[in-house]
Amino acid sequence: MITTSKGLTRTGKIYVAGHSGMVGSALVRRLRLGGYSNLVTRSHRALDLTNQTVVRHFFQTEQPEAVFLAAAKVGGIGANSTYPAQFLFENLAIELNVIQAAYEFGAAKLLFFGSSCIYPRLAPQPMKEDALLTGSLEPTNEAYAIAKIAGLKLCAAYNRQYGTNFLSVMPTNLYGPGDNYDLANSHVIPALIRKTHEAKVRGDKKVIVWGSGSPRREFLFSDDLADACVFLMESYAAGELGEFINLGSGEDLTIAELAQLIAELVRFNGDLVFDSTQPDGAPRKLLDVRRLNQLGWRFSTPLSEGLRKTYLAFLAQSSG
Repeated sequence: MITTSKGLTRTGKIYVAGHSGMVGSALVRRLRLGGYSNLVTRSHRALDLTNQTVVRHFFQTEQPEAVFLAAAKVGGIGANSTYPAQFLFENLAIELNVIQAAYEFGAAKLLFFGSSCIYPRLAPQPMKEDALLTGSLEPTNEAYAIAKIAGLKLCAAYNRQYGTNFLSVMPTNLYGPGDNYDLANSHVIPALIRKTHEAKVRGDKKVIVWGSGSPRREFLFSDDLADACVFLMESYAAGELGEFINLGSGEDLTIAELAQLIAELVRFNGDLVFDSTQPDGAPRKLLDVRRLNQLGWRFSTPLSEGLRKTYLAFLAQSSG
């Protein structure tokens, strides 16, 4: 049976899919801080979300009241370009299995995480929600973007046909404690933190930064993202948010400026060298977050402070 409750209940069972990742772990912290104690989590080894049979069994057994679908196969430009089939297949499988099981076994509410890469490569900036499907995608992450578009459209279709209460959010570029620092698969902030830190430790005179440094990017600290998601799940039903809503800071900077901030944070005194033979990706990705702001939520962690917390977490993770 599907309910249309706007909010979450403090005693209801909440399943956080992808709890060990950067986004999932931030959600767990925020939910616990908010007094939600009945949280359900499973490691990838214990629950393969690409396997429909085991996902159905999990939902049938646990009967979660609410679901945060933060599990996904993610990576930067290099990983997306190298493994497009895996990014498309695995993300589609996760979405299909979890969303169907949430419907089938009566979850009252679900929140699906998209990505700002769903927007056309040359979408007008800042990107409004209605820019979706108005142009061609960025080729370097097209497979991932298509999977995420399918996920948000699936939630919207279930809402229309079955009366579910499945929300979708489109976060900007995220960073924070628990990020992936594998240089072959990481996003720009963790990659730059690791490369710059290791260059300082080795005494290198330069750090190579992918691309020209000119693209502009927006970033949101993972704990701010979690706070926004809990705010929306507590206060709004899917029908009040449209098919999805942008989540971001509404502020951006160039990759060159970001690299300089990280070099100063790490205290690396060498040169930053930009390798223009590597792809830049989209020239700019800034979300229009006016709808979110009008609902009463704004980000609270300045980029400098978020980078400091992320670097400290990286140092702790590295020493561990």
